[in-house]
Amino acid sequence: MDNKYRIKVMNAIAAEGLELFGDKYLLDENEKNPRGLLVRSSPVNLADYTELCAIARAGAGVNNIPVDEASEKGICVFNTPGANANAVVELVFTMLGIWLRNVQHGLSFCQELSTMEGDLNAEVEARKKMFKGEEMSGKILGVIGLGQIGVRAANMGAFHGMRVMGFDPFPVMENIHNLSHTVELAQARKDVLAQADYVFVHVPLNKKTTGLVSTEFIDAMKEGALLFNYARGPVVDEDAVLAALDAGKIAGHISDFPSEKFIGHDKILLTPHLGASTSESEDNCACMAVRELKAYLEYGNITHSVNFPNVESIPTVWVHSRLIMINNDKPGMIGLVTNILGKYDINIMGYTNKSNGIIGYNIIDCEGPVPDEVLEEMEAQDGVLRTRVIQLKK
Repeated sequence: MDNKYRIKVMNAIAAEGLELFGDKYLLDENEKNPRGLLVRSSPVNLADYTELCAIARAGAGVNNIPVDEASEKGICVFNTPGANANAVVELVFTMLGIWLRNVQHGLSFCQELSTMEGDLNAEVEARKKMFKGEEMSGKILGVIGLGQIGVRAANMGAFHGMRVMGFDPFPVMENIHNLSHTVELAQARKDVLAQADYVFVHVPLNKKTTGLVSTEFIDAMKEGALLFNYARGPVVDEDAVLAALDAGKIAGHISDFPSEKFIGHDKILLTPHLGASTSESEDNCACMAVRELKAYLEYGNITHSVNFPNVESIPTVWVHSRLIMINNDKPGMIGLVTNILGKYDINIMGYTNKSNGIIGYNIIDCEGPVPDEVLEEMEAQDGVLRTRVIQLKK
């Protein structure tokens, strides 16, 4: 039997990332029984995969993956936060510049010049005043959501000479530490919205953020402000945006998510979901996703999981087997596993336990092999979701 890890690659993944797998892995887009999934935007149906251990999403959003169901089945879900952050931020500021300087209208005018007769230069000089714009320097930028993209957007705003205000209801200190000291951290979202000339929304899509940009959100915005959505389409209530535009409450909406309601509106500027569409971003996402998947399958280590606690442990050279136990976070689980291992005279050389309040994750390094009956007994216990053994020595 082939002992290689079977990986199903569900979308076009950058070759630079796939090359990192090495000869321990079999990659197949048609694999029926994978241990790992590598995915971008394709919807994932967990019922199709009975032996699946982990899913790596080459991107930040995981709305195409049933994360709650994965947790119930003991399947770890990874994403790649920050890998596409630079690409998104560069595009947002490109679009801000295009809007402020009326570049989209100027480009159309220049195309029309190809059919014009007479003095071209005179026509340009006569009509360029139609496209006079404004500078971003000196304006107020409000950033809602201070993840890796939001922090970089805030920092770039400061670099461009703007006063920047940021708000995040659940800030991650690792991200906040990278925030420029000139960025003001607001205590309430309404304080940002009331003052910002430009509002950038950079939040993940989940149940709480679906429809976040609502009538109430927009009513709190400064009159005549610009609204940007380079997060996810459903974060914005389209009807609320259209009503605000028609009423003159906001001056424009710039979005990476075209829709039937938005297309053709003269106060909406759209890009075709280009946020992460750079070769560098795709390479970064692919490489990060592959490294996360390999570390999990080969050593049980977790970084950047959206449903499991992050945990890393380096085995010593004397460890024969690494036992992984995934359980509902409840009292007594550590005692349970140690008692079972003691019953089978298995010596524990190291024990690492982490919890995110929902899932408990255990890495138990053992001196010898772990028989199948140990796993069967553990998985029969209430609260244990899954176990597996990683053999480190033959």
